[in-house]
Amino acid sequence: MDNHGTTIALDTAQVTRFFELGYLVFPAFLPSDLVARLETEVDRWVDTGLRDRSIAACLDPESAGTPAVLEIELAAHGELVGHPPLLSTISRLIGPDFVFHHMHSNRQAPGSAGKEWHHDYEQGPHADRSKVMVHALHYLGGLDPTVGALAVLPGSHRELAGKRARAHLGTAELPGEAVIDDLPPGSTVLLHSALFHARRPSPAGQRRERYMVDSSYCQCGVSWPPVKPYWRHLLARGRALGLDGGRWPELFAERHFTEYVRPN
Repeated sequence: MDNHGTTIALDTAQVTRFFELGYLVFPAFLPSDLVARLETEVDRWVDTGLRDRSIAACLDPESAGTPAVLEIELAAHGELVGHPPLLSTISRLIGPDFVFHHMHSNRQAPGSAGKEWHHDYEQGPHADRSKVMVHALHYLGGLDPTVGALAVLPGSHRELAGKRARAHLGTAELPGEAVIDDLPPGSTVLLHSALFHARRPSPAGQRRERYMVDSSYCQCGVSWPPVKPYWRHLLARGRALGLDGGRWPELFAERHFTEYVRPN
């Protein structure tokens, strides 16, 4: 893909690689003007407390209620959810019928802790992987060794394991892992959501912040558990804003979800 967002047609080898290894890397996937607008919105999301209120609405929905602003209601973030090259690429992997699950947006400060080995596949119990969930990790400023690498464990998406089955290992190096730490701004990593991955801690002396937005999508055909108590409001806003661009009728359809169950 060039810097104007022209779609790259995935070839058979790339599709095979995704299902064998569990991930694909797309350097400079997002156009530079979208990246700039996203970074401005991430600053607003973090600095004004919108991110904290979004988290509170998940941790204590009775007290916090529904957030006044959702990530997808920020113009560039909403554009990213339905970014045509992204959705076309996902459709090449899992077919044309998929539904938006959620979005997270953050700016990690220098010195931030890492995140232990985990996966993000939302079916439970983890006995059915017949349908695919995909996470798109968008690194707005790119990745390099100074901001903390993304480590993935190729092939681990084929295991029937809980999300935190490797959490006790922290962010330790694992045999067979692949480290992604050399990406230009606007790069995207597509993960099979069941792939174990970790964010390595920021190294000493880190100078710049790490901007990352992730969005996730689920193949239709099973009922998916939502992770946000206000999931119906989220999908309704996606429909009202027309974020599917008129091309993806299932993208914000409620019928693909179970009822929300608050985690322990």
